[in-house]
Amino acid sequence: MTDKETTLLNPTINDIARVAQVSLATVDRVLNARPGVREVTVRKVNQAIADLGYVRDTAAANLARGRIYRFTFILPLAENEFISMLEHQIEQLAPNLRRDRTQVSFVRVAAFDPVALSRAIDALDPTQVDGVAIFGPETPSVRDSIAYLKRHGVTVVSLVADIPSSERDNYIGVDNVAAGRTAAALMGRFLGDHEGKVLVVTGSMLARDHLERRLGFDEVMSRDFPHLEVLASLEGRDDPDQIERLLPHALADNADVIGIYSSAAGNEGLLRHFDQYPDQPKPVVVAHELTPLSRDALTNGQFDAVISQDSGHLVRSAVRIMRANSDRAAINLAQERIRIDVYLKENIPPQGGEIR
Repeated sequence: MTDKETTLLNPTINDIARVAQVSLATVDRVLNARPGVREVTVRKVNQAIADLGYVRDTAAANLARGRIYRFTFILPLAENEFISMLEHQIEQLAPNLRRDRTQVSFVRVAAFDPVALSRAIDALDPTQVDGVAIFGPETPSVRDSIAYLKRHGVTVVSLVADIPSSERDNYIGVDNVAAGRTAAALMGRFLGDHEGKVLVVTGSMLARDHLERRLGFDEVMSRDFPHLEVLASLEGRDDPDQIERLLPHALADNADVIGIYSSAAGNEGLLRHFDQYPDQPKPVVVAHELTPLSRDALTNGQFDAVISQDSGHLVRSAVRIMRANSDRAAINLAQERIRIDVYLKENIPPQGGEIR
């Protein structure tokens, strides 16, 4: 094999510089997207990269530069198990990521408070963070704060609840409309031909994930189960105490509730209500997120089905995507797709099995 063939099989930045007829320093600037290179030169370098089939060893380059990736998760400040599971996954992942020159951390911001969320985003120093994963509401102020990060080269992903009108790079989470449709299909099949009302307990109709789940739920219920009346959403703000206070009044006004769709957090309040009124007929309950609480509720028959998303997959996917965006590398969309998991009493995984 000739030296020329070896070079073509294993092109280097020296080959790129030779083919593009530029200096090594110019190639380095283009590869690292640094300013000071004319557009025509950038095109020449990129064309040489394509012609040679050059594939950059990002890990080696980052090691040589001593680069450390710094990623921050912004999570709602709410007392619910799903948020705690996300925190647990971040904490569990952090030691392994440090060996891969990656630092992850999280901050908590008041739930359903776009002003607090915007302030938390604005408080980040874009020179000290490479990527931010945001779990929060979609409002103009939040979009503006995301735009500020993007102007400074920070990659931004939305987590669990999408912010599609912003400049975020990717969304990581289930298709919430499809999750709502799934909940409706389960509810309708569990109730069969029985006529009655279905109560929807949500967090806030200002939260995009909750709104999308309701939209999907209504779509299937009206189309496939018109004999069931779906009531207006009961907004519990993901607060178990508030849900426990609101439920007796909602059910007193609607004595023929035979199904409850708990589309958000705060399931502890729903379960407390069942314990307080054990003589009331138990409605069919479809809830979200497999947590220790909902696992027990499935086991003892208080819940009939739980729709879930893997908290570990969410966190790992966020890190992988933020890192790929930081490196301007391709993303394996099939690997990063978050599945809608459906759990019944009969298929609950072993304790901890939902954390993969």
